[in-house]
Amino acid sequence: MQLVVARIGRAHGIKGEVTVEVRTDEPELRLAPGAVLATEPASTGPLTIETGRVHSGRLLLRFEGVSDRTGAEALRNTLLIAEIDPEELPEEEDEYYDHQLMDLDVVTKDGEEIGRITEISHLPSQDLFIVERPDGSEVMIPFVESIVVEIDLEEQRAVVDPPPGLIDDQAEIVSSREESAEDADA
Repeated sequence: MQLVVARIGRAHGIKGEVTVEVRTDEPELRLAPGAVLATEPASTGPLTIETGRVHSGRLLLRFEGVSDRTGAEALRNTLLIAEIDPEELPEEEDEYYDHQLMDLDVVTKDGEEIGRITEISHLPSQDLFIVERPDGSEVMIPFVESIVVEIDLEEQRAVVDPPPGLIDDQAEIVSSREESAEDADA
């Protein structure tokens, strides 16, 4: 099974290093020197990591055969893909690989069916479940502990406790401007 572990960013310096947007909780395992990674687009790979280091809070990698800035720039926006055993599980108890979460049924704490997870979007601030509803529409649910209260892989479901307005039209609109206008009229 293939797992996207990083996206290559800009070239760093003139010796072939690139910045990397890490997309794995295990970069020390997946992005270690010697790791051979498939790529998307496939024509740029496979790539073998020669060196890796952290500089100013960013991971920098250099790949075998890429020794200058021009070569590094040519790799920009390439996805790095690791081959993993489908039976392998993350080290932490509350961590999941995308393939474990795909196609889970999404239900509320009350048992109301929301839909099924069709995609997981990895954003800088949080991950989002893209959930296809029975009517074919989609809803985005932030994958945060306060909303996704349980992942049950045996039952193949994710239990959510959404705030009003996230999956329905019951949003509560509170505006201090309206309250100020009412107070002024009184």
